[in-house]
Amino acid sequence: MTTQNNIERELGWEDTIQKDGGDFILLPAGDYDFTVTKFERGRFAGSAKMPACNQAKLEITVHSPEHGDVVVFHNLFLHTKTEGLLSNFFAGIGQKKKGEPLRMNWSAVVGARGRLKLEINKFKGNDGQDKTNNQVKSFYSYEELNQQPPQQQYNQQQQYNQAPFPGAQQQGGGFTPGQF
Repeated sequence: MTTQNNIERELGWEDTIQKDGGDFILLPAGDYDFTVTKFERGRFAGSAKMPACNQAKLEITVHSPEHGDVVVFHNLFLHTKTEGLLSNFFAGIGQKKKGEPLRMNWSAVVGARGRLKLEINKFKGNDGQDKTNNQVKSFYSYEELNQQPPQQQYNQQQQYNQAPFPGAQQQGGGFTPGQF
């Protein structure tokens, strides 16, 4: 019987594991293309600066020509205090136009693409050690970049992904919305 190690699945408490942890890649601060690869609804318990509210937990794959694809975690708080940050995200994936109201369409978030500004965040870990990670500073709106709306860009990408010559193969590595 052959087992496929590449299939994602839930692990049992008694399962055997083998894969070692990946190397952490800290990208240099700068501008990068991105794809939203995961969205999860959550609840923020509240803090001294922000009351309890709904929270969108995003996994964003940042596409770096030098370092490859790197996943960055980004949280959005659904509160009037952070409405500008929500607008910035939705403008960044081409759903919101400046000055116009928008009903947030979370079902269209996974697979959305855009461009963002990444920064290096310095913090103290739970162990008291100084640490760094990447953090999204802001998203560039489609209007600012003069890009096509996401649906048109996606359709063009589909055309280019078709094998251009006989015998040519597409590269893997993509994803299907909803697979995560």
